[in-house]
Amino acid sequence: MLIVDDHPVVRDGLRGVLERDPDFTVIGEAGDGAEAVELYERQSADVVLMDLRMPRMGGVEAIKRLLRGDPEARILVLTTYDTDSDVMGALAAGATGYLLKDTPREELTRAVRSASSGQSVLSPAVTGRVLGQVRKPTQGPLSDRELQVLRLIADGATNRQAAAALFISQATVKTHLLHVYEKLGVKDRAAAVSEAHKRHLFQ
Repeated sequence: MLIVDDHPVVRDGLRGVLERDPDFTVIGEAGDGAEAVELYERQSADVVLMDLRMPRMGGVEAIKRLLRGDPEARILVLTTYDTDSDVMGALAAGATGYLLKDTPREELTRAVRSASSGQSVLSPAVTGRVLGQVRKPTQGPLSDRELQVLRLIADGATNRQAAAALFISQATVKTHLLHVYEKLGVKDRAAAVSEAHKRHLFQ
């Protein structure tokens, strides 16, 4: 595991919490996103615990760079910020999950385990924000990225395969699909593909 936070006291605290569990090993610490990318290139970690607002390079940019280098990187955001722009920005960049720093110790360790196996993890407060964004009425044509995701799905790709092809996380693929369903007025993948063909969206 790699811990990324610009406050040494926070890094020390997280290391202490995580290394109480014999299943976890902290392989390194970084004080900003640029250092995190450098460390990860030298020795990849099963999970990167990433703060968002840091000097030199923030968490969102670091997430993008880590995933460009390793599309399978699992990056769990741990921050004090829960605004819509922070949450959606991190998830759109490809974060595996998003937790707040007031998360109880037991939930943090469970979240790290889930992230290490590729599962998306969101704190309850963040889940509400994400659902609020997803449920907002969405109008207009599909974005280029939404169309790319839908075209891959139409060709038989799984969420994992689509994520790998586009260098984004599976959580981001799911978010794009939810937006596609909303815009096309459908409820599942098959219906979305069928509706897209009817509207000649793949031409």
